[in-house]
Amino acid sequence: MKYTMKEGGFFTELPFGRLDVSGDEEFGFRPYQLLVSSIAVCSGGVLRKILEKQRMDIEDIEIQTEVKRNEEMANRVEEVNVHFLIKGKDLKPVKLQKAMELTRKNCSMVQSVIGGIEVKETFEIVE
Repeated sequence: MKYTMKEGGFFTELPFGRLDVSGDEEFGFRPYQLLVSSIAVCSGGVLRKILEKQRMDIEDIEIQTEVKRNEEMANRVEEVNVHFLIKGKDLKPVKLQKAMELTRKNCSMVQSVIGGIEVKETFEIVE
C-alpha cells in the first residue's frame, strides 16, 4: 500500500475507496481506531464463518469494544476487549464458547498482536 501526505495526515486509495488516516479525527480515522477495528472485525468475520459452518442459526452479531491505553507509554494500546452480542435461534453457550476458541486461533489480526496487546473476547446470547 502507498500512503500520500495530506493536510493533517495521510491517505491511501484501496479497492473499496479512499482511506484517510490522521492523529486528528478532523482529518481521518485515528490509527488506534483502525487497529481496534481490525482486531474486532477480523474476529467477527472469523466467528461468523465458523458459526455458519457449524450450521448455527445466527440472525445478527454486534461487536462492542473497550480499549485500555497507557498514557505514560505514548498512549500505547495495551488491551482490547471484544464483546460479541449474538442473536439467533437455539444457541448453545458451550458450542459458542468452542467457536470463540477457534475464532481466536484463526483470526490473523489477533494472532498478529499476541504478546504485544492483550485481547479478551467474550460473548452473550441476545434474545
